Amino acid sequence: MNSKLKFYQSIRVKIALVFALMLMLTLECVGAVFVRQLEHQNLNTFKQTIELPSYVDNSLSEQLSRSNTKKADQEIRQILSEVNNNNISEIRVVDSKGVIRGTSTADNRNMVGQKTTDAMVKATLLNNRSHSENVYDGANHNRYYVNVIPLNDSNNNVVGAVLLRASLEGVYSNINNITLIYFSAALVTIILSLFLAVLISQEITRPIEEMRKQTLRIARGDFSGQVRVMGNDELGQLAGAVNNLSVRVEEAQESSDSERRRLDSVLSHMSDGVLATDRRGNITIVNNMALQLLGVDHEDDLIGKSIIDALDIRHDYTVRELINSNQKEMIIDMSAGGNDLILNAYFSPIQRESGFISGLVCVLHDVTSQQKEERERKQFVSNVSHELRTPLTSVHSYVEALSDGAWKDQDIAPQFLTVIQNETNRMIRMINDLLSLSRMDSGTTKLNLEYVNIKELFNYILNRFDMIIKKNENNKDSKKYTIERYFTDKDLWVEIDTDKFTQVIDNIMNNAIKYSPDGGVITTRLLETHNHVILSISDQGLGIPRKDLGRIFDRFFRVDKARSRKQGGTGLGLAISKEVVNLLGGQIWVDSVEGQGSTFYISLPYVPYEEEDDWDD
Repeated sequence: MNSKLKFYQSIRVKIALVFALMLMLTLECVGAVFVRQLEHQNLNTFKQTIELPSYVDNSLSEQLSRSNTKKADQEIRQILSEVNNNNISEIRVVDSKGVIRGTSTADNRNMVGQKTTDAMVKATLLNNRSHSENVYDGANHNRYYVNVIPLNDSNNNVVGAVLLRASLEGVYSNINNITLIYFSAALVTIILSLFLAVLISQEITRPIEEMRKQTLRIARGDFSGQVRVMGNDELGQLAGAVNNLSVRVEEAQESSDSERRRLDSVLSHMSDGVLATDRRGNITIVNNMALQLLGVDHEDDLIGKSIIDALDIRHDYTVRELINSNQKEMIIDMSAGGNDLILNAYFSPIQRESGFISGLVCVLHDVTSQQKEERERKQFVSNVSHELRTPLTSVHSYVEALSDGAWKDQDIAPQFLTVIQNETNRMIRMINDLLSLSRMDSGTTKLNLEYVNIKELFNYILNRFDMIIKKNENNKDSKKYTIERYFTDKDLWVEIDTDKFTQVIDNIMNNAIKYSPDGGVITTRLLETHNHVILSISDQGLGIPRKDLGRIFDRFFRVDKARSRKQGGTGLGLAISKEVVNLLGGQIWVDSVEGQGSTFYISLPYVPYEEEDDWDD
């Protein structure tokens, strides 16, 4: 560790800067308020000094009311010349018609008799109210105060207005001088306070620096130094605590060496559940993953407990056998308690350099998914063998019968050949379905994705089944059923593989037709949610028992095996449908009540969009 700190990292500099910044912020806030109030007060005082006496206003009103404008203008000029106010730059008199009748400045005498263009004067003549504002002249870079006062006759009618213009440069010059004096004093104050803050912070941080050096020596293993205790304040108490810590750390150093190898062994296996025991097999250390795998809420429930009891292997092993034998790995099936959990336990003894075994480390790895996949793989092979053996046995029996002479019987031979052909076609369909599932599992299935109007596609598929209904109307042996449709009026465009999605709908519709009673109604729906399209197909068949709902999409699973096989099903249709819908980014599920029919739902991702007007171009 670097014992030297950079200048800007020193705490004494930080303390000094904090004091200086706080003082600077305070002075800035006070200065801003002070300057603002000073400006406001000076401006108000200045505005009061440029007001015309009331007798001047009355005289101007009287002259503007005279009919002889020439003599009135001479009198107005005389009145304006007698006004003695050095703060006023210009006085301009305007009559009620907006004509300039007089001005106090010689440069603007040519404006007398002309119409005024000043908006404030016009506003004053119009509404008989005074108007004032601060104006900045960009030509000479000066600021002016302009005040327009209405002039009324004895009947309170507006006879004109007087415009007063006064320069504000003197006011702002005084304000700037005072502001400069204030900020100069503030700067000197900040510099002095910064110097004092550095001195104070140095005295505060000196014992802290000594304690820092002592802690660095402790970290290097040197416990010989001591920190000087300079008082009984908080820093003095902290210095005493550091000295006490130095003694305690030195005493604990030897005992920590014996624990280091045990902790290193535990930490090296923290990716899985870890249990550590003493030499008697009692658990001393357990991590959170082990608590989770063993179904325990608090580690206190395991600390001190024998490891063979925690793993429930007391009937098979003892602690001595686990420590002394070559049993390094075992499979622990904990699914008996309803947890559906299988663990792979790795055991490793903790040995000192002398060879003495001081405990045991057990690493638990969850292999439930691997075991489940292995069982499913075996079950799948068994199901495939069984499903293929049944038609093969049937074909073999009929072939033997034909070989024994049945082929000579013109009535029986065609029936036997028909059965052989049907069973062969069933095996071909099963093999094709298995190949499709295999390609989906391996990820080699290619999707031909395109944006399709799902409503038109769904209608097209159902129209094919309607054609089958019409075709079989005169066939007494065929099943009668009705298809009802409840679709949204909106066109919904979804990115799917048309062929594979058609296969899914065909599978579900064929199942609905197979298991519906004669004359039943198959209800189809299509609706739109916020970001999904939902399709549903409902039948009035026998329904699915609640215990079988979770397995209905498993491969080769049939609710009524005898009836399903009799109707020619392979037991793979729904499994393929689920894989296809998953590949399309959707979901498929079923809702069924035994004896009341089933409803299959398909949810597909859908992002609505509005067609642009220029597509037709």
